[in-house]
Amino acid sequence: MDTLQILRDLVIILVAAKFFGLIARKLKAPQVAGEIIAGLLIGPTLFNLVQSGDFLSGMAEIGVILLMFSAGLETDIDKLKKSGLKSTILACTGVAVPLVLGTLLYMAFYGMAAPGSADFTKALFIGTILTATSVSITVQVLKELGKISTDVGTTIMSSAIIDDVIGIVVLTAVLGLKDPNANLAAVCIKTIAFFALSIVVGIVVFMIMKKIEQRWPHTRRIPILGLALAFAMAYVADKYFGVADITGAYVAGIILSSLDTSEYIDRKMDINSYMIFGPVFFASVGLQTNLRSVDMTIITFSIAFVIVGLLGKVVGCGLVAKCLKYNSSDALKIGVGMMTRGEVALIVAQRGLKADIIDSRYFTAVILLIILSSILTPIIMKAIYASDEKRKIS
Repeated sequence: MDTLQILRDLVIILVAAKFFGLIARKLKAPQVAGEIIAGLLIGPTLFNLVQSGDFLSGMAEIGVILLMFSAGLETDIDKLKKSGLKSTILACTGVAVPLVLGTLLYMAFYGMAAPGSADFTKALFIGTILTATSVSITVQVLKELGKISTDVGTTIMSSAIIDDVIGIVVLTAVLGLKDPNANLAAVCIKTIAFFALSIVVGIVVFMIMKKIEQRWPHTRRIPILGLALAFAMAYVADKYFGVADITGAYVAGIILSSLDTSEYIDRKMDINSYMIFGPVFFASVGLQTNLRSVDMTIITFSIAFVIVGLLGKVVGCGLVAKCLKYNSSDALKIGVGMMTRGEVALIVAQRGLKADIIDSRYFTAVILLIILSSILTPIIMKAIYASDEKRKIS
């Protein structure tokens, strides 16, 4: 391993990722979209300045664990408990409809596959990528409009939280099916066993951390111990239960999310993620994607993938919201509010690449979905609210 080469690569990645990330933010697009584009430009797609190696892959792995740990820390357990039956139903359909549509989409392009076959697992994984919701853009729009605390805003937030939890469980199950000797029952048992252990460990760790934060509030030892827990849970999940390491990191975040110092822990994690590990992860997605190898089939598939991805959430959440007695306008707001995709979709796709379920060509579709959903969601949301205001005036 050439240390000088690593230092050179890190300089290029960090400067390019931050530069294009800032441009993306100026254009009202997610910063991660700019970081991915930076990876495409410095990777094999264009200039080929940086090659993805073991060291960068390791840093990207730490980056994704930090991202999922932060996602767990930001989970509001109290809101999750109070979310009620409506949000749970919306989240379930918001996962199920894109999962089924994405699976059928892959089969429509590449042929029907028998359950249990490698092609079926690949099709199921394409559907799994579409289950992830990222409502950060939606939240920003709702805040700007002063609607974040409304019934619609609360429903979107609560459904998104439950959606993420269900999506992680689905990802865990689908990755478990990759083993040709595995069966669904065995995968489910191992997954349930992991979550059962997590509950026990979570109670014990939470009590210990509660005492530590009472004695040494807002000291650096707390986020250090939290990070150690994230790495430990990621290791145990993957090593002993065959569960994705990111699931372990996410659970670690949930365990600590109810601490008084959870925001402090998250802030410290964000420094590491924002400064180096996050940019390396998102840029690595671009580095692993070679658009030169993209053919018309992938381009057509990517377009269809985006359409299915957007409509899957609108239909899955919007129609069900209508059935749950929301009016047509509010039901549409909920459906549109749930259709944004972000870093979780990338993380899921990256896990599929790592497990040799899909190849890097499909990152094209995922990147396109993230960019378009992030651009369209605020435009459509503001248009719906503006239409409501006009109707009230008239």
